[in-house]
Amino acid sequence: MHRGEPNDLRHDELFWDAPFFERDFASSSFLSPTFPPHYPTRSVNTPPRLILAGLSGGAGKTIISLGLCRALTDIGLRVQPFKKGPDYIDAAWLGLAARRETSNLDPFMMPADSLLRLFLRESASADMALIEGNRGLYDGKDTSGSCSTAELAKLLQTPVVLIIDCTKMTRTVAALILGCRTFEPNLRLAGVILNRTAGPRHKTILRQCIELYTDVPVVGILPKIKPDPIPERHMGLVSDQECTEAETTLANLATIAQDCLDIEAIRKIATSVSSVPLPEPVQGRLQECCFTSVFYRKDDVKSLPVQQLPQTDNQAAQSALQASRQEDARSPSTMRGAVRIGVVRDAALWFYYRENLEELRRNGAELVELSLLSSAPWPVLHGLYLGGGFPETQAEQLAQNEATRALVFRLAGQGLPIYAECGGFMYLGQSLICRETVYPMAGVFPVQTMLCAKPQGHGYTVAKVIHPNPFHAIGLEFTGHEFHYSKCVTPLPLDVSFTLKMQRGSGIDQNRDGLIFRNTFACYTHLHALGVPTWAVNFVAAARRYQENGPENDQT
Repeated sequence: MHRGEPNDLRHDELFWDAPFFERDFASSSFLSPTFPPHYPTRSVNTPPRLILAGLSGGAGKTIISLGLCRALTDIGLRVQPFKKGPDYIDAAWLGLAARRETSNLDPFMMPADSLLRLFLRESASADMALIEGNRGLYDGKDTSGSCSTAELAKLLQTPVVLIIDCTKMTRTVAALILGCRTFEPNLRLAGVILNRTAGPRHKTILRQCIELYTDVPVVGILPKIKPDPIPERHMGLVSDQECTEAETTLANLATIAQDCLDIEAIRKIATSVSSVPLPEPVQGRLQECCFTSVFYRKDDVKSLPVQQLPQTDNQAAQSALQASRQEDARSPSTMRGAVRIGVVRDAALWFYYRENLEELRRNGAELVELSLLSSAPWPVLHGLYLGGGFPETQAEQLAQNEATRALVFRLAGQGLPIYAECGGFMYLGQSLICRETVYPMAGVFPVQTMLCAKPQGHGYTVAKVIHPNPFHAIGLEFTGHEFHYSKCVTPLPLDVSFTLKMQRGSGIDQNRDGLIFRNTFACYTHLHALGVPTWAVNFVAAARRYQENGPENDQT
C-alpha cells in the first residue's frame, strides 16, 4: 500500500470514528464471536502480512519470530509485530525486536470487528505485519478449534508459515504438512520453516520429502540452537527487562534468521495478500447496560476486614503522602484538574495491554508511571492501576520498601479507585510466601498468597459481575484470561464478598474472583479493554469522582 492514496488507512477513520463499543455487548454472542464474522463489510487495503504458526507450543515460534522481526527491521523495513492470544512476555520481546510496540490479537477476548480495526490501525503505517501465533495452528478453546491461530489467519486473510520441530523426523514431516494444509478450508499454508534439524543429510532428506509429497515451499531450515537464546522459567521466557543482554540476543537471532531463512521468499509470501474485509460496527444497547459509572462509598460496599499495619509503616505512609503532596503542588496538571491514574511499571508489575492504557487516556486520564520498588515520592493520584507481573521475583525488594507498601495501604483506605490484576492482587495481600520465606505485602486484603510449582489457573475466563464495585456493572459478563502459579492459602472470612462469579476459569477461590475493599478491586483475571469497553469508562469516572470529592475518612 502506498501511503497518501485515497484509501490510505487513517487512525480516526478506522478506529475511533467507528468505535467497537457500538456493538451489543449485552448479547451472548459477545462471549463467542462467530468467525468469519457475518457483518456488512467493506474492503480495505492492508500492508504485507503473515502469521508464523507452529504444530504445538515450544516449536520455536517466538525465537524465529524475533529473529525475523529484527532481520527485517535491520534492512530498513517498518515491521509491525502482533502476538496472537493473551501474552505479555512474548509481546514485549517482539516489540523490542521490531522497535515498535506490539499489540495482541485475541479472537476470544475481543469482538471480531474490534480485532480487525485494531489490526488495520496498527499496521497502517508499517511495511509489513508479522503475527506470532500461539500453541498449535488449529488449537483453540474447544473441539472445533474456535479462537485458534487458524481462525485468526482466516479472519485476517493472512498466509501462514508453519514452523515444525523436526527432531528425529524425516518423511513424517511431509505427512504433517499435508494434514495441516487440508485440515480446514480457506486456510492458506504458504510455507514451512524446519526447526531443530541435525546435520546436512537430515536437512537434505527433509527438503526432498517435502518437495516430493507436498506443494508447500520450504522457506527456512534452522539447526538446533544451544544453549537457548532466551532462558525460560515458570511463566515462559525470561522478560526482556530482566535480560541484561537483550540487544545482543536479538542481534544474534537476526544473524541466524539471515543465514537460515529465505527472507525474500518470506517477503513474497507476505506481499501476496488481498484486501481485508472491514465489518461495519453493529448498533447495540451498550449505553443501557454498561456505560453507567458506579462509585461506591464505604456504606455501599461490604468491606473486608483489614489488618492494621505496624505503627512504623503508618508513619512511613504519612511521610510519603506529605512528600507526594509537596511535589504535586508544583505540577501544572494539578492546576488544570486532570484526572491522574498511576500505572505501576517496574520489574515487579508490568503486564499491561497497550490498548488498556490507551483507552484510559482516551477517556480523559493522565497516566503516570510509578514503581513499587523505588522510594521516589508519588504525585497526588485519583486512581491506581496495578497490573500483573512477577512480584515473586522481586518479593524481597517489595517487602523492604515499607514506605510504598504503607502508602498503597493508606490510599486504599481513603477510597482511591485501585484496580489490580494477578500480580497486583498478590501485592495487595497481607503477605507472599515464596521459596519458604514469608514476605509482607501492602496488607489491603487479609489474604496470603503462595507461589506453587504448577499453574493454579491457566486459560481463558468468563466472569459475571455479581457484586457492586466501581469498575463493572452488576450483571455484566466479560471475557479475560488467567495464568498464575500462586494461590490464596488464607482461610477466607465467611462474610467475604466476591465481585465475580467465574463461569469459566479458577479465580481466587472456588470459581470466585474479584475481592473488593471500598474502591479497591483485586482479581486474578486479566481483561482487555477492547473486549470490556466499559472498564476504562468506569475507571476514569471513578477517578474523577475521587478527584471531585476528595479522600474519604480513612478506615484502615
